[in-house]
Amino acid sequence: MSYAPFDGVRRVPAAVNEPVRSYAPGSPERAALQARLTQMSNETIEIPLVIGGRRIQTGDIGTVNNPCDHQQVLARYHRATPALVREAIEAAATASADWARWRWEDRAAVFLRAAELLTTTWRDTLNAATILGQSKTVHQAEIDAACELIDFFRFNVQFAQDLYHEQPLSDHAMWNQLDYRPLEGFVYAVTPFNFTAIGGNLPGAPALMGNVVLWKPSATALLSSWYTMQLLEEAGLPPGVINFIPGDAAMISDIALTHRDLAGVHFTGSTAVFNSMWKTIGGNMNQYRSYPRIVGETGGKDFIVAHPSADPQALAVGMVRGAFEYQGQKCSAASRAYVPASLWPVVKEKCIAMMAEIKQGDVRDFSNFVGAVIDERAFTRLKGALDDARANASIVAGGGSDSSKGWFIQPTIVETKDPSYRLLCEELFGPILTVHVYEDAKWKEILTTVDATSPYALTGAVFSRDRHAVQEAMVALRQSAGNFYVNDKPTGAVVGQQPFGGARGSGTNDKAGSKSNLMRWVSTRTIKETFVPPLDWKYPFLGA
Repeated sequence: MSYAPFDGVRRVPAAVNEPVRSYAPGSPERAALQARLTQMSNETIEIPLVIGGRRIQTGDIGTVNNPCDHQQVLARYHRATPALVREAIEAAATASADWARWRWEDRAAVFLRAAELLTTTWRDTLNAATILGQSKTVHQAEIDAACELIDFFRFNVQFAQDLYHEQPLSDHAMWNQLDYRPLEGFVYAVTPFNFTAIGGNLPGAPALMGNVVLWKPSATALLSSWYTMQLLEEAGLPPGVINFIPGDAAMISDIALTHRDLAGVHFTGSTAVFNSMWKTIGGNMNQYRSYPRIVGETGGKDFIVAHPSADPQALAVGMVRGAFEYQGQKCSAASRAYVPASLWPVVKEKCIAMMAEIKQGDVRDFSNFVGAVIDERAFTRLKGALDDARANASIVAGGGSDSSKGWFIQPTIVETKDPSYRLLCEELFGPILTVHVYEDAKWKEILTTVDATSPYALTGAVFSRDRHAVQEAMVALRQSAGNFYVNDKPTGAVVGQQPFGGARGSGTNDKAGSKSNLMRWVSTRTIKETFVPPLDWKYPFLGA
């Protein structure tokens, strides 16, 4: 490739969060999205692998089904073979030779164009794919597949600009520089079902910094992932920079994680899988070209803790929204709550009243607040949790399930007297909120319980109108959540406003959507240029 000369310091457009559209009745965006939903509901598409820019069909077929209507096949996808995984690694290596030499501004232009395409001509398609394939309501799809992914692309570019401009001190005798090199090898990006935006960001962030990527998308998010891949191609992403390889996760990981050229892992998913990947990498350290960068956001058992001074209405809304939006299938969803005895009767009444108004059903009906969980495996696991609650705790509201057409688990509040009850401790990833009622006088003790109950530390929230109590919670729970909320639900992090990630069993806390995450995808080189080098080996102190 020949590179056109450019003299001048380029500045990228200032990143601004994408406004969330309302899709109110009668609005043009509602009509346009409903038309696209109807069109996509009546088609079954074919999803190939993309390796070095080539579409590849293997004939080993899997299906993408609508969780709200599990007999409806939305897409058929081709699974990767071991030989094609190795071919993808070779294609990435070939692309790296050119992509790493691009000026960073030219790489940035690809993602800025992708953001603008998603803002305009691709918005309905990504939203509709997320509604159909991942059972998100129109609002949940909009804040994810449109706004958050747009924000990731735009803010990552701005963060990259800030990072590249960080340079060491120099003086008149020398010029010191930092070269932010891409990693040697490929980044293995493994993305989850629950966020289309994560599907775009996990391969996209390393690629922006000059890396090449193998992207293993979740089988239950393949519809939106496939359209995201096409969006990036239309934006000008060169062949081989991101290689799209759906298929058997264990097989693909066995090859990618043991390859000499593995440079990094960008992962969102279960803690158990991430631990297994780390163990595999640790067992193969003697054969890698460089130490692989390992970045992961994993599980959560996210909490709400209320002080006796909390506003009961705000608390009830935070519990219902935090636990039941997107069927509790957010890494950040409220899964356990600690409510003082003095507030519980009124808070319980308010929650029950709200839940009675919530409609659940096919998310193509925009009046529904809750859809189906992602697949049969999730349904079976959550139904088992409800059975356990009936036997060992009290179901305050909800508790129903129906798999006759879709994978529907009713939003449920469980009450338990036992602070170590398993539904307070284990990640469920569904619309089940377990409440422990504590004595008002035991505020400090309950903070200790919140901190010690779960191995995770992703998100959490405190509700209180007493500033001293807020400060006590912030201190006691400092290590309990990477994203901490005061008088708000523990979900809804916005790129550029609340960088997302947690520690302990919740991941490496590298904060997706921040400059610190981009730092993981570069390897710095220090360059010192001396303008007039010394010509005598002797130092002055050697003089007589």
